[in-house]
Order: sequence, then C-alpha cells, then structure tokens
Amino acid sequence: MKQIEHALDLNLLYVLVALDDCRSVSDTALKLHRSQPAVSAALGKLRGFFDDPLFVRIGNSMQPTPRGRGIVESARGILRSVGTDIIAAPVFDPAALTGPISLAMSDVGEIVFLPKLLKNLRRLAPQASISAVSLPAAQIAEGLEAGSVDLAMGYFPDLKKNNFFQQVLFTDGFVGLLRADHPLAAKKLTLKQFLQLEHAVVRAESRSQEVIEGYLKRKRIQRRVVLTTPHFASAPVLVAQSDLMVTVPEPLGNYLSSASSEVRVVGLPFPSPRIPLRQFWHRKFHHDPRSRWLRTLTAELFQTPGRA
Repeated sequence: MKQIEHALDLNLLYVLVALDDCRSVSDTALKLHRSQPAVSAALGKLRGFFDDPLFVRIGNSMQPTPRGRGIVESARGILRSVGTDIIAAPVFDPAALTGPISLAMSDVGEIVFLPKLLKNLRRLAPQASISAVSLPAAQIAEGLEAGSVDLAMGYFPDLKKNNFFQQVLFTDGFVGLLRADHPLAAKKLTLKQFLQLEHAVVRAESRSQEVIEGYLKRKRIQRRVVLTTPHFASAPVLVAQSDLMVTVPEPLGNYLSSASSEVRVVGLPFPSPRIPLRQFWHRKFHHDPRSRWLRTLTAELFQTPGRA
C-alpha cells in the first residue's frame, strides 16, 4: 500500500459502505444526498488510496472485489464505533455508579440536605458512597473545577465567577431558639423582648449567619451578645441550660426543636431576612450526564413544596 495512511478521509468510508449496500453509483448518490459525479469522484479516491478497483461493474450491478469486501467489513465496524462511542450521547445509569458522590456543604447544609439526599441516592445509586465535605470557599471552587466535588449546596456567596453555574433550590429565613421552659413564654418576640434577652451568636465557617448579622446592623438593632461560638452543634445544649437565645436558620431551628424537647422555636420581632440556598457546579461539567442527573435529582427533591 502507498505510504499515505494519514490521508484517508473518514467520509469516504460512508461512500464505500453505501455503495456496498446499493451496488449502484446512482442509488448511492440518492442515499447519501450527493450528486452522482461526487460519488464517482469519491470512489476514484478510494481506488487510488487502496490501489484496487474495490468495486467492478458486472451487468447492472457494482460488485466488490475481494479487497473491497474486506475493506467494507472493516469500514462498517469503524463507522459503527464512531456512531456508538463518539457521536452518540453517553447513557448514564445511576444504578451502575460506583465510587463517591462528593457534596460540599456546611453543618447546617448537612442537616437541611443530607437526610433526604442520602435516602434517595441509596435507592437510585446503591453502589455509590456519599461524601459530605466542609471546605473553605477557595477549596470548594478548586474541587468543583477538578471534579473531586460534584456539587456545592447551601449558601456560598463567593462562588460568583463565570466558571460556575448556580440554581436556587429554595429560600429560608431565621428563627430564635430558647429553652423549652424559658420564663418568656411568647411564641413570637416583641422587639423589646428581643433586646432584653441575652444572646449567643454562632460564627461558624458557614456564611449563612452573615445574612442575619448584616440585617441587624442595617436596621441598627443591637443585641446584648454574651457568648460567641463557632459551632451550631453546641447551640441547643447552651440554650437548653441557660436563658440565652440564639438566632439560627429556620430549617436548623425546626430540626433542633423537633429533635430535643429541651428547646423551642420563637418568631423574631421583625420580618426575617431571606437566605437563598443554591446548588453550584463548574461549567466544565454542565453537560456531563452524571452531573446533570445529580443536579436534576437535587432540584426535584428540594424545589418542591414537600422538600422538608
């Protein structure tokens, strides 16, 4: 064979296979929506490349030579692979998914998102493991770009670059948390009561508390803060054993009050600021079937009224 292996045009193989199917240059032209001279020219290039007639006319039919028959069979396999392995959209089956699904979320995010996600992921992708990670914003961005983090879920105001897509799942407000037998029995506080109480403030790695702190500052509402802690987990214990109040995201407050009879939720004396909880992913994975499936599942679980 001539030393021109890299000169073969893949499109010529379609002509070769169609010619074998039709056994006629004119019928091949109709099938490929090309002109008859174009098909003849393509056949000429193939003959020159392989140094073989490939097809010869016998009566009213074009019949393959032995060399032509072998090349046609190989061409069919090549074009089949192109269609199934390259051109066709990959099919994603969550039931066959192995390895970890990594989700970046805060401690509050774990309480809000993880139980329902875990239940559904175990049902739909039983061979996969789920990894919830808490990372600084810069590391979350790096993880999303590298693919080591599939989604970031929660309040992440630093993920604003053009490289990230985001979708609002829902918005929530804030509530107060008091011990169940607190002398203040009101279900909703007045501003006077709110200011008379002593407060614990959580300054966690989660950025959600910045929303309520910023709101109070803008409204010039100054509480008496006697305790600051970096952990939401300690808040119900501290509140249950003191007269302190702590202001927390509403889903966390509802969870803590339902999990413990020692604390209860109280309404704030002002319209609660709203915090949008979103899912974030890197643009590199926007069309990835695995990522698309996971994002769709998350949206279905948390964008509906029955998400809680």
